[in-house]
Order: sequence, then structure tokens, then C-alpha cells
Amino acid sequence: MTRVDTSTQVDARPIAWTIERVDWDDERAVALRAAMDDEIGPRYAKVFAAFDDETAALLAEDFAVDPATIVDVILVLDPSGEPVGHAALRALDDDLEVKRVFVDRRARGRGASRALMAELERLARARGAERLILQTGDRQPEAIALYERIGYRAIPVFPPYVRFAGSRCFAKALSTATR
Repeated sequence: MTRVDTSTQVDARPIAWTIERVDWDDERAVALRAAMDDEIGPRYAKVFAAFDDETAALLAEDFAVDPATIVDVILVLDPSGEPVGHAALRALDDDLEVKRVFVDRRARGRGASRALMAELERLARARGAERLILQTGDRQPEAIALYERIGYRAIPVFPPYVRFAGSRCFAKALSTATR
């Protein structure tokens, strides 16, 4: 477990977020990923319900995360120590991919997602990555807006997400100045 204290300024009030590195199976990380599924799942329910069983099974495989490929998992903790956000880095071919970024509703709009993403970028640079890639869906406009605001640019859909027409993929070049 590694802690990194960060702070963001929101409405002239600094918020002292704490970033904590944890294992994929940390119970708080598992709970935040479940909350993400509960929130995001309904947005795509009709889309996925329209697929035949074979296609649905292939897409489930495409979106599955093998814990063995996860190289870092981080939580963002609010000032009281409550975990309010989650993100991970996955080794995907020669890239590092941002996975499972989620911030609980009670912490949104206060800089928690930016703190998560900044820490993922720091960790990726420390691992020698020249860029980060990510996939999100077309029914997550708030995620797309965040990624674009912090410098991610649209790229062609990359495997394993090519079968899902709603995939939106992004990349960000990482500065080597802070390595």
C-alpha cells in the first residue's frame, strides 16, 4: 500500500485527496467497481440485450479484466479516509490501459477524478510508458468530457473493443520531462 496526498482547488476550497495503491481484490476496490457496474450497466442494458447469445458472450470476453494483467490499482480517499474513487492500469500488448475509472456521486465535481488520472499518469511514466490508452462507451458523456479536458485525444478503436460499436477510445502522450 502506497499513499500519495494530493490536493485540488474547488471553488477556492482545497480538498486534500489521498491516493492509495491497493491490490485488485481489495474489498474497497471491489465495492467501488460494483458501484460502477450498478451505475453504468443500465445505460447499456438495452444495447447488450439486443445481441444474440454468441455475440453477447464474445463481448463479455472482450470486456473482461484478467487481474493478472493489472499492474496498478488506486483508490482516492476523501479527507475522512472514505474511499470515493477507483482506477487501474492494465498491461495491454505494448501499452498501458486505463481501466475502471469511477468516482462516487458524493465526490464528483470536486477534483477526485483528476487526482486519480494524474496519479495513473505518474505511475505510467514511472513504468516507462510513453502514452496511456483507454476505452469508454458512447453512453458515458461525462467520462468522455473528462478525458478530453485533461488532454486525451480520440484514437481508432483498439482490440479487444472493436466488436462493440459504442466504443470510444482515447490516448494521451505522457511527458518524459517528469520521469
